[in-house]
Amino acid sequence: MSPINSTAPVISLTQIYTAPGIIVGTATAWLFWVVTGEHYAARSELLIAPMVALFALTALVWLIMVIVRNLAVIRGYASIKYFADFKSDAPTDDRLERPARTFNNLMQVPTLFYVICILMLIIKEADNTQIILAWTFVVFRCFHAIIYMTVNWVPYRFATWASSCIILGVIWFRFVVQASFG
Repeated sequence: MSPINSTAPVISLTQIYTAPGIIVGTATAWLFWVVTGEHYAARSELLIAPMVALFALTALVWLIMVIVRNLAVIRGYASIKYFADFKSDAPTDDRLERPARTFNNLMQVPTLFYVICILMLIIKEADNTQIILAWTFVVFRCFHAIIYMTVNWVPYRFATWASSCIILGVIWFRFVVQASFG
């Protein structure tokens, strides 16, 4: 079997995944430090700010998507036919669709973030650790969006996505434990 792109320089998996491994490792270390630190009750309303921040990121990406798509049509980089069926006259530059893909991504995993935050608000069960983890999730989603729309380097994008998913999993796990046994 031949490589995907035989003209590209050969880069080892170690070279590709070293920095992303450091990103996920750092996120995991941060997560461990936060979770094993001091816990004290916090007002669950403090979860509204990271929810608003994530919504603001989503709204910004949405706006960028609309602007990029319309400018692409106006400048002739994409055909309006393409936006009718997403098959005809596909643009050659994938950067035109990165904001749309980023927006779509912000409609997926972050939905589980909103759900858990709403649950914590309803039952008024939050501590300082959940608030810190919520903000950390939002920060990683911001990094993910920036990477996706700019350089789109998949290992870095994956590392920020995976880190945010791990953090979200810990938020959910802590909630279930606290709600069940707290």
